[in-house]
Amino acid sequence: MATYLYRLGRLCFRRRRTVLAVWLALLIALGGAAAAFGGATSEEFKVPGTEAQETLDRIKGTFPEQGHGSAQVVFATDAPGGIAAPGTAEAVGEAVARIAAVPGVAGIPDPYATDAVSPDGRIALGLVSFDSELGDITAQQRDAVEAAADPARAAGVTVAFGGDAYNRMAQVEGGEVIGLIVAGVVLVVTLGSLVAAGLPLATALIGVGVAMAGVFTVAGSFEVISTAPVLALMVGLAVGIDYALFIVSRHRRHLTEGLEPEEAAARANATAGSAVVFAGLTVVAALAGLAVAGVPFLTVMGLAASSAVVVAVLVAITLLPALLGFAGRAIDRLPVWRRALRTTGRTTLGERWAGFVVRRPLAMLLAGLTALVALAVPAASLTLGLPGGGSQAEGTGARTAYDLVDRGFGPGFNAPLVVVVDAAGAERPEQAVQDVAGRLAALPGVQTLLPPQIDRPSGTALVPVIPKTGPDHADTRQLVSDIRDQRDELRAGTGARIDVTGTTAANIDVSAKLADALPPFVAVITGIALVLLALAFRSVLVPLKAVVGFLLSITASLGAVVAVYQWGWLDGLIDVPKVGPVVSFVPILLIGVLFGLAMDYELFLVSGMKEHHAHGMTPRDAVVAGVRGGARVVTAAALIMIAVFGSFVFGHDPIVQPIGFALAVGVLVDAFVVRMALVPAAMTLFGRAAWWFPKSLDKVVPRVDMEGEQLMARLEPAGSGAAPEAGVSGARVPERV
Repeated sequence: MATYLYRLGRLCFRRRRTVLAVWLALLIALGGAAAAFGGATSEEFKVPGTEAQETLDRIKGTFPEQGHGSAQVVFATDAPGGIAAPGTAEAVGEAVARIAAVPGVAGIPDPYATDAVSPDGRIALGLVSFDSELGDITAQQRDAVEAAADPARAAGVTVAFGGDAYNRMAQVEGGEVIGLIVAGVVLVVTLGSLVAAGLPLATALIGVGVAMAGVFTVAGSFEVISTAPVLALMVGLAVGIDYALFIVSRHRRHLTEGLEPEEAAARANATAGSAVVFAGLTVVAALAGLAVAGVPFLTVMGLAASSAVVVAVLVAITLLPALLGFAGRAIDRLPVWRRALRTTGRTTLGERWAGFVVRRPLAMLLAGLTALVALAVPAASLTLGLPGGGSQAEGTGARTAYDLVDRGFGPGFNAPLVVVVDAAGAERPEQAVQDVAGRLAALPGVQTLLPPQIDRPSGTALVPVIPKTGPDHADTRQLVSDIRDQRDELRAGTGARIDVTGTTAANIDVSAKLADALPPFVAVITGIALVLLALAFRSVLVPLKAVVGFLLSITASLGAVVAVYQWGWLDGLIDVPKVGPVVSFVPILLIGVLFGLAMDYELFLVSGMKEHHAHGMTPRDAVVAGVRGGARVVTAAALIMIAVFGSFVFGHDPIVQPIGFALAVGVLVDAFVVRMALVPAAMTLFGRAAWWFPKSLDKVVPRVDMEGEQLMARLEPAGSGAAPEAGVSGARVPERV
């Protein structure tokens, strides 16, 4: 691998104008395609195979409105006479009529005629039905419906819209700019000059631009969940900056060793570039592995993010060497602080830290494990759910509507269930529906039932069930289970079959399926880690240690997520829209993304230890040397990722915020506790056994020249005194390379 990347780095350095032109042309072409052919992303978290989804698909022919989008419109007033006061009622009635007349609206019942007025007489609730599916409702239609309620607003009535059509998710709110600024500062401090620091930022932005344009172009032909491009942006920025940082750091090191810029860029591409490719493959494998869950929207998210990683790797090993060619020896121009370019023999902070760890490895290992286990304790209380109107930021229309309904009618009106009664096999279908409704009303978690909707030709009825608790409450989940447990008994007594569907039931089913998918996904990820690290290091203990460290990072970060988003800790510091269940796909997404990033740090740190040990150092000295060589870059890379991921915490999106927080905490824990403390301690305790590899495996496992040892062995004789090639700066490269 190193040999091919060496050649590629030299080629891109020499043909830098062509390489830059190709990437810019690709960015422009994909951007144009996204603008011309791209489509809107979806807000629906559909999961085929769940009872709620299968039931909904089955009844669409009989009750087509069940497959259409809907919204709540809430009218509220504290004026004397309440919502039924003559002037107020007239204004609300006019607003309802105007909403019903909006193109695309199938209907909206008069809340006064349906008695959808709160007991205190201050709030009225209307249900807007659209004539198209949720994903086909346009922003213009939403705006027109909202504008149609102006007569009520003019009368002093508070109007709020919520429900599926107005629960907008996964919105980028600009907080990532803060992450880029912090990343720029870290790069300047690490690399010492504005030119060197600008290269990783430039390549990352171009790579993310290409990836995002590609995702939105695909959205024109396939259903892409709205979270997918946000995740691609988040991961693409983080790994794009980090991968470029690794290569630029190695390039500058080669320059200080006296190599010409072209040779330095080629060697950096061969060594650090090999690690980047290998690390990128682990991230891609982990993200693509999200397909194991069998959840389509999660698969799309994984593929979108993995495409951003693929682009980041390609940019790092092609465009970056080209930009290094443009920079030449001017890469250290515009210094912001003076930094010695050559080795001075001074002890670095990383070396002092490594020395501290290896002198007391057991104590460090126990202290780190204790801290991680303590942080992981809340993870045992993890509860999963999907966000709704109650998860939106305070002040938004959807949140206002949710809170008004909760206050006026009770929390269960925000969590309606739809029980589908198939009474075609009953002797008296309508009586069977009434019998089923009576049994449902007697369940302890039911507040009330709304009038059933019966289709006489098919003998099918819809029975709306209003729980006593909200959509995120454990009692609502229990009620869904209780209703389903009545299935056999009801069928025996009435001849009718029942199924539960609706948004609340669908969200409960999705969360349950994702929870069930976690164990097999972790098993797949663990297997991938063991294989890849065995290939990279030809060791048994190193892969096992890495997997244990990864699992510790995951549980610790999940514990932090539960403490903040489920228990409400740090509420004054982090503006959590609403404390409650953790977004159901955050754990599996965290595992996929953090796995790849954790392997990055493992590769960059432990490969240095292996290299020094292979050159004759004692195991303890090799650990110190490996940390000394990688600590600065790994620390900078981790800080950049924490800044990029953490910047999304400043937004109020109920999906993006916990994902950013989980990844930021995960990287913090993995880089600074696991990789910089536990790994050196464990490697010191392992000693020479760390590099033991059975001879039987050694014969069959292919050799991956990730650090370019074989390539460097070929280049060193040429670099030590041979004349350079004609027209080429730097060491002469043997023909066989």
